[in-house]
Amino acid sequence: MPFLTSKAARRTLRPIADLIDQRIERHVRRALRDGSTVRSTTAAASTSDAALQEELKKLRSRLRPLELFFDGTGRGMARLPSAHHINQAIDELAQVTGDKDGSERNVAQAFRLLIAMEALGVGRIAGGTMNIVGKLSAVPLLDPPNDEVLEIGTLYGMFGAALIRMMERAGREPKLTIVDPLAGTQLQPGASMRDDASGTPVQGAAVRVNLALAGAAGAATRVQQGFSEDPELRALISDRSYGVIIVDGDHSAAGVAADLEWAEQIIAPGGIVVLDDFGHPKWPGIKEAFEKHMAGETRFTFLGHVAHSGYLRASA
Repeated sequence: MPFLTSKAARRTLRPIADLIDQRIERHVRRALRDGSTVRSTTAAASTSDAALQEELKKLRSRLRPLELFFDGTGRGMARLPSAHHINQAIDELAQVTGDKDGSERNVAQAFRLLIAMEALGVGRIAGGTMNIVGKLSAVPLLDPPNDEVLEIGTLYGMFGAALIRMMERAGREPKLTIVDPLAGTQLQPGASMRDDASGTPVQGAAVRVNLALAGAAGAATRVQQGFSEDPELRALISDRSYGVIIVDGDHSAAGVAADLEWAEQIIAPGGIVVLDDFGHPKWPGIKEAFEKHMAGETRFTFLGHVAHSGYLRASA
């Protein structure tokens, strides 16, 4: 969709259009107050309107480059959320974390970081803007018990690199472990196999390039190629207790159920589990697996959700 006819553009240009309307209205009122005739007022307003419309046309032309930062070209989704969605995410984050001021600060920082990472990296970060921003914001605020982070499903490694940055901003020293099949494209049950919107193959080289953006901690990341259900892979990864586990792999009910069972075994006391796309209508299996898991014996307590991500904390 062309930028100037998109919803994002209309939101961006609305203040300019309102200002033009106000200036025209003030001109008409001033002319009437000074005793001008209706004809001269109409002519003056028409001249002013033409000049302002030309000014608006120039402004729209200059806004075109902003499309390259915020629209969905090369990543599939636009990155210009409405004020409503930003404020909603801040409110949900404050409810989950109990930190209103920190929520607003982290959302602002995470949004800027998302734009920067996709501008500098290869590929993209999977998910909607506020979903990504919510996860990046919530994890540091929830104060995990240690800095070991396991990301199940990474796509291009860019989210993991961004999470390292957000944790470092909170004074943490994150140590990231990634599990992903790195099969050339994003894998999901029922989803068609097609080239990614970014045009970049999903492979280990891309992941390493993006992790390098996070400096030493990114370069030190353990990347294990394979599926989280694989017993041999689990044995390799289960060598430590994790303060944070991001469940963003197989979105089917069976896949999420298996990842939750594994998370019960390797999460540290007080650790945080993030369920990506929680409650998203496209992926009903995630909430189905969650509800079934929580109905049984579990160490997890549900903290709440932020922009289609659910948050759990493990007991001792």
